[in-house]
Amino acid sequence: MKGIINILKPPGMTSFDVIFFCRKLFGIKKIGHAGTLDPGAAGVLTICIGRATKVVPFLTETHKVYRAEMEFGTETTTLDAFGEVTNRVEDFSISEEEIRNILEEFKGESEQIPPMYSAIRHKGKRLYELARQGKRVERKPRKITIYDLELIAFDGQKLTIDVECSKGTYIRTLCADIGKRLEAGAYMSFLVRTKVGEFSLDKAVTLEELEFLVTKDRVEEVLEPLDRALKHLKMIQVKAEFDEPISNGVSIEWDNLLNGLSHNVKVGERFRVYNSKDEFIGVYVYHNKDIFKPERIFV
Repeated sequence: MKGIINILKPPGMTSFDVIFFCRKLFGIKKIGHAGTLDPGAAGVLTICIGRATKVVPFLTETHKVYRAEMEFGTETTTLDAFGEVTNRVEDFSISEEEIRNILEEFKGESEQIPPMYSAIRHKGKRLYELARQGKRVERKPRKITIYDLELIAFDGQKLTIDVECSKGTYIRTLCADIGKRLEAGAYMSFLVRTKVGEFSLDKAVTLEELEFLVTKDRVEEVLEPLDRALKHLKMIQVKAEFDEPISNGVSIEWDNLLNGLSHNVKVGERFRVYNSKDEFIGVYVYHNKDIFKPERIFV
């Protein structure tokens, strides 16, 4: 069994809880996910089964989209609703215009300091383990990109935003940083991930639905092929005489291509590679001198 399942993770479960559930359900140990969701958050969690675990590094790099609600006037240890209150701002007044201006400032590339309550390791221990012991360590800023940041609703106390961002972005930290910039303090009160690459919330299945499909031997209805996770990469296809060589990881020259690819290709750019029968083979990287070299073969 191999493929990707777009699961709607419920709040209250860790991402590993979902993995454990799927391992028991399918009787397969080789299962992974592409991007952790906080236990209190809900939304898209892409589960990769069997050989599909090979696409995890590529799927992790795709854009993520979230809808988040933040509440002004309070700051917490965890930057969300599950932490202890560390500060309250009793008197503040914020306009929609101020918020829109601040949101614009957060768009683009920046550096973000990960929260103490996170799964990042420090000298072999998770940061949240150290935080629960009352310890704080210096965290190095990470480069992130906010591609889009949109105001959805604001009632004077609570703000709802949609965020499209790169991997490694902590929405809790973003909410807290927005609160600081507005001098009102804030914590993230709700979070749902609505999209991971090509996988969206409206097509996600609940764990109950997945369990039902397994009992009816209909899991193939929600099992997506490996290359679905790579739709953000351009496609190239080879001529029939190169079908077998590329399955063995042989480099591809420009003249081997079946489809007309523009020569406007960047060195280091990745491509989805298919044989002449439209079968997905793997991921190749463009090198200089018009040569594509294999990065990962999936057959």
